Amino acid sequence: MKLGIIGLPGSGKSTTFEALTQSILPEGHKGENRIGTIQVPDKRLAVLREMYNPKRTIYAQVEYFLPGMLGQKRDQKIWNQVRDCDALIHVVRNFGVYGFEKPRPYHDFQAMDQELIFADLVVVEKKLENIELDRRRDKKTTPQEVSLLNQCLKNLENETPLRKCPDLASAHQLRGYAFLSAKPMLVMFNNEDEDDAIPEAKDLMSTENCTVIRGKLEQELAQMSVEEAEEFLSEFHITASAMDRVIKQSYELLGLVSFFTVVNDEVKAWTVKKQTQAVDAAGVIHTDMQKGFIRAEVVSYEDLMSAGTYPEARKKGSVRLEGKTYEVQDGDIITFRFNV
Repeated sequence: MKLGIIGLPGSGKSTTFEALTQSILPEGHKGENRIGTIQVPDKRLAVLREMYNPKRTIYAQVEYFLPGMLGQKRDQKIWNQVRDCDALIHVVRNFGVYGFEKPRPYHDFQAMDQELIFADLVVVEKKLENIELDRRRDKKTTPQEVSLLNQCLKNLENETPLRKCPDLASAHQLRGYAFLSAKPMLVMFNNEDEDDAIPEAKDLMSTENCTVIRGKLEQELAQMSVEEAEEFLSEFHITASAMDRVIKQSYELLGLVSFFTVVNDEVKAWTVKKQTQAVDAAGVIHTDMQKGFIRAEVVSYEDLMSAGTYPEARKKGSVRLEGKTYEVQDGDIITFRFNV
């Protein structure tokens, strides 16, 4: 899972990146592209490690990408850096800065959203121009793709981001375009240290996925030891770090679940979309598993914990044999049987 961090200049994107990744960059390098990869915290994996005592425990990972120099308007090269992200975190300033205007969260959100829409509009218009040229040269075109692109054009011209058009955002024929305004978005209001409330920003709370970060405060938290962090969290009434909260919200935003495998002295977490079928989940591990899929041996995390051991769970009938079309559930522990 790769998340791109965007926002207007001065919104606190770098601070937010550092709070989420616990990666502090020295002064003088702030305009560079930055990538931070972190483990997805999962207490269930820690419990399974204690149960199985494997040689290796592998957590799922999240990658955060902060493009350098973002904020230069109308620069397609900069925006293209974000197109391979699975979702966007839009950082919106909600704190005072000397020399800046008072925070205007809704205005700033709209300004950046318009940049996404414009970037997609450029792509759609260019593609439709090329398709028209191909048509005049009697080259084959795809009517369904043209129809979908024209629907995109209409929405973008009406200043409607494509994430508001689920059928277009998920259309298979449009996947290669990686439209920015079609990506799931988490709007993150960057607040003052003492302010943990979502600001009044018209109807954003009802139309977008919104959350709050006290960026500077949580950047400091990311640099502390575990003991210092616990005291800090308590003092500022923070129930979970920004990293933990945003990962959880990102999973919900993208509709993701985790399943686990215990194979060859290795306990590992895997991430798939909700409603992923067992045969496709096997393919996430290895294509041979998918090709030669026979069945999946499944026990839920809760049933395993209730039984105490895997053999006991089997005795209780909690271990099930499932076929290709079984939809993987969050917390499933799966052993895939296959033959190639």
